[in-house]
Amino acid sequence: MKNTNTDLENQIFELTSLRNCTGLNRTAFAKMFGIPIRTVEDWESGRRKMPNYLLRLIAYRINIEKIFQERNNIFVNEDNSQKVSIITDENGKSIVIINDIRFKSRRNIDWNEIEDYLKEYIGKCYEIAETAEKIYIGSDFPDEFAHSIDTKKLKGANIKAKANISPVVGGLIQIATNKAEYQDINGKHKSKAKLGWYRYDTRFGIPAYNDNGELERYNIFSARMLVRCDANGKLYLYDFVRTKKETSRPLEQ
Repeated sequence: MKNTNTDLENQIFELTSLRNCTGLNRTAFAKMFGIPIRTVEDWESGRRKMPNYLLRLIAYRINIEKIFQERNNIFVNEDNSQKVSIITDENGKSIVIINDIRFKSRRNIDWNEIEDYLKEYIGKCYEIAETAEKIYIGSDFPDEFAHSIDTKKLKGANIKAKANISPVVGGLIQIATNKAEYQDINGKHKSKAKLGWYRYDTRFGIPAYNDNGELERYNIFSARMLVRCDANGKLYLYDFVRTKKETSRPLEQ
């Protein structure tokens, strides 16, 4: 006779494993598949047995989405909250494409709002593809990003560009290249990073639209990612500085 208890335990394990693969909590997972949250809770707790065909369909969809993301080079944050498109230019260099433009005007940017948004990153970790280094987000990053001297010096398109990279921090870390030691001129940053600094180069594209609201091109910007070495041996993101529009030809749509 078939062991139904074992079948139920296997089903619970498979469903939980599939959900963990997506990085979603139960609420987000239920919303993704249009299933009532209470039903998902009952399935994972073993109070109810789900149809086997449905488990197979869920697994199929997750696998298809994973293949799609890999083929289209879509980076997904660890919490699955953001999907970031990464492309390569004619020289094989990576560019993060930003389509979530939160700040459309160069004027009246609310940097306190940006700081509050960036606080959601605190405690997260992202890996640089080129070096396999893990970069952590500490509590000092949101304030420095929003209110640093570098930010206050930016003007025009560059300040708008920096404001709009806030949703794609993970992608910018992933494609960072050209690691180098960062000089602490006059020792003004020594107290913040006694064990030293590193800098990396990263790039991103901002969409430009015509008078009819149609996408014409992506203007490409470069930025320098500043990372501090902590006493615990970890690397912490400190700021993105020297945001600058590139003079090379933009990406045409």
